[in-house]
Amino acid sequence: MVYRIIRTRNLLAATLAGLGALTWSAPAFADDSPASAATNLTLSAFVPTIPNKAPALGPAPEGMVWIPGGEFSMGSEGKCNGASCCSPATVADALPIHRVYVNGFWMDQTDVTNDQFDKFVKATGYKTIAEIAPTKEEFPTAPPENLVAGSVVFTPTPGPVPLTDHFQWWNYVHGANWRHPSGPDSDITGKGNYPVVQIAWPDAVAYAKWAGKRLPTEAEWEFASRGGLSGKLYDWGDEFKPGGKWMANTWQGTFPVKDTGEDGFAGLSPVKSFPPNGYGLYDMAGNVWQWCSDWYRPDYFARLKLAGVDVARNPQGPDSSYDPSEPGTQKRVQRGGSFLCTDQYCTRYMAGTRGKGDADTGCNHLGFRCVKDAGQVAIEK
Repeated sequence: MVYRIIRTRNLLAATLAGLGALTWSAPAFADDSPASAATNLTLSAFVPTIPNKAPALGPAPEGMVWIPGGEFSMGSEGKCNGASCCSPATVADALPIHRVYVNGFWMDQTDVTNDQFDKFVKATGYKTIAEIAPTKEEFPTAPPENLVAGSVVFTPTPGPVPLTDHFQWWNYVHGANWRHPSGPDSDITGKGNYPVVQIAWPDAVAYAKWAGKRLPTEAEWEFASRGGLSGKLYDWGDEFKPGGKWMANTWQGTFPVKDTGEDGFAGLSPVKSFPPNGYGLYDMAGNVWQWCSDWYRPDYFARLKLAGVDVARNPQGPDSSYDPSEPGTQKRVQRGGSFLCTDQYCTRYMAGTRGKGDADTGCNHLGFRCVKDAGQVAIEK
């Protein structure tokens, strides 16, 4: 099923309805959930990360780096500075700060690129969700002209607009897919080292399985992104531009009108265009959002705390999805922010903050990277 929730009479509106996953409004708790008391919990302070001391077993798989795992403080307090628009809404689903332990693992040094995904497609003949036309059976009320394969694309507005209606800059575009990220008139020629985008969650899972890998859990992803640091506003520290140096691909200029590209890129950038973090990982903030394996719930961290879990060990996320803003849409966690993140609208390039997305929806600022268990690599070697 290409898109799970139909709220209106045609496919276009149904697709765009799923874009609630791409906005950044404050999450809410289920009315009957004890986690609704999360806002009354006292925040625990960040304490230092305690990495595992055991070394990696054997040499690194190609393109991957060793993440030692260990115990760390997970979540975000959103301690804002003058360069950030973060607010209680930005970090509401990233609270309370809680201790988590993860085993060591291998992680892709970069997001999966167009070249890498192309090898997968050539080897398997796989077609992404965006390349498969929806059927009349799936959308019985949709006009025939809307039963065309496509995906969601960011489209700049001609001038400044209120940032309360994301439909102004997101559109369902016929013919948009990983080969044509912005529509049929676009392509990825000469962009083999750019992150592959327009990837729905099942597409990412299929690639990972083919590669002998898997998607990271949200806890693994955050441990890796912090690079050994604890409680910092960003993966690299507390300054957005330390010494005037750009550290991630984000939006400059008036959103959603024009990205001026002051960081060197208006739109996507090739992988490894910005400095790596403390574990040698590139683009863990900005450029493209990244899928995680976990279902999304805004109250998941609060539920762990209320359950009296002192240190969550290798958490796999909740057993089901729930987003109060779209209760019927099945969402997975996304992490890291993208080139569209800006201090005017979305600061989820901040360490510990969370994103979410309809599992069956891709868009042109959404990609992924994979991980591999240490034991699996040791057996293969």
